[in-house]
Amino acid sequence: MIEKREFYINGAWVSPSKARDCEVIDPSTEEACAVISLGSSEDTDKAVAAAKAAFDSWSRTDPETRLGYVKKIREVYAERAEDMAQAISLEMGAPIAMSRSSQVTSGTWHIDNFITAFKDIEFIRPLGSHAPNDRIAMEPIGVVGLITPWNWPMNQVTLKVIPALLAGCTMVLKPSEVAPLSSIVFAEIVHAAGVPAGVFNLVNGDGVGVGTDLSTHKDVEMISFTGSARAGAAISKAAADTFKRVCLELGGKGANVIFADADAKAVERGVRHCFNNTGQSCNAPTRMLVERPVYDQAVEKAIEVAASTKVGSSHDEGNHIGPVVSAAQFDKIQGLIQTGIDEGARLVAGGTGRPEGFNRGYFVRPTIFADVTNDMTIAREEIFGPVLSIIPFDNEEHAVEIANDTIYGLTNYVQSQDGAKRNRMARRLRSGMVEMNGKSRGAGSPFGGVKASGRAREGGVWGIEEFLEAKAISGWDSDVN
Repeated sequence: MIEKREFYINGAWVSPSKARDCEVIDPSTEEACAVISLGSSEDTDKAVAAAKAAFDSWSRTDPETRLGYVKKIREVYAERAEDMAQAISLEMGAPIAMSRSSQVTSGTWHIDNFITAFKDIEFIRPLGSHAPNDRIAMEPIGVVGLITPWNWPMNQVTLKVIPALLAGCTMVLKPSEVAPLSSIVFAEIVHAAGVPAGVFNLVNGDGVGVGTDLSTHKDVEMISFTGSARAGAAISKAAADTFKRVCLELGGKGANVIFADADAKAVERGVRHCFNNTGQSCNAPTRMLVERPVYDQAVEKAIEVAASTKVGSSHDEGNHIGPVVSAAQFDKIQGLIQTGIDEGARLVAGGTGRPEGFNRGYFVRPTIFADVTNDMTIAREEIFGPVLSIIPFDNEEHAVEIANDTIYGLTNYVQSQDGAKRNRMARRLRSGMVEMNGKSRGAGSPFGGVKASGRAREGGVWGIEEFLEAKAISGWDSDVN
């Protein structure tokens, strides 16, 4: 059992005002691996008060000073990489090799990219040559509440904390109560980097408690949330009375459009991407749309890839997928797989129940459905597990129609050797991101969606500017530095 840590408020670890303990469950064993305290409204108030008191001085620091602290965080983060990998693997079930190579390094990647992007932020900008004495001042919005999920813990923590620090905001982080251990390690990193007291604060809690307290708090100017569309809608409503800025990065139901002229690795690449992180990624390509001339061949290839996908404990070395995060998530996925069967989709790999050889742990069989229609539940709902739906299409127009027929709009994918076709598809697909032929987005590219996937744009210059607001100033003396 991991040693219990309390809340990080005003530069120190403090005990909660009211002890309400919550067990953290190892999804590979279904056993408790740690105990945390869930915060009360009083704990949230203390953290917000600390952030508010620190805001004036922190917001007025020289940008280079703030950059220096972030560079120190990056240095300490690298030193604590193995501790971070072990925490993530234990709390949410990422296999330890994947935790080291992808989960931890996603945080490193974002910190590095924000350091690079920061040089392009102009905090005092001229309006234009037509108004030589007008300036636009980009100023930190104030105290921000950061609410992060369990599936890619450091990916989301660094996408929020680092740009908020660089912008000059102070903050209260509420990580998921399901997977809080990595954020506790991150708080230790921030402390070791010497970030001034009150600038960064951490309060563990659930959405109904601390999440709601932050969303309604009169001294919190902004909420940045990553999670489900249902929770995002609740936060937006809760925040409305205090006129907060609300930035939401929500779910997805990505379409992976595979044309007949796609490269030979397109189907395998798509299946493995869907199963990555045991399917627990909002940008997973969970709907594979395949042009009819190559449809049967694609289904057979997908079956082959599913059969070769190994499942194992998060504690075991090697290349495999781990368990899903919790009993609730396991039960939800099992129910949706059964719904797919009941609604007439053709189950070609996997199915309900645990994989052979497992009688405990939240392990799910890598599952593929063929002959799915876009009105089926498994094509509409975000399953968040290793479950792929394969849907045939007739032509480009038909593919666009199916891909856009969803409440979500996070990431879509296109596989074709025809550059003109790819470009047309990229412009017509209704999503915040489009990735084609296996090419990942470049450093500094914004991450975010449209529709029920939220409207946030995290990463790079866009990610920093989400924590800034524009002030129009006229009569500026341009002769004074």
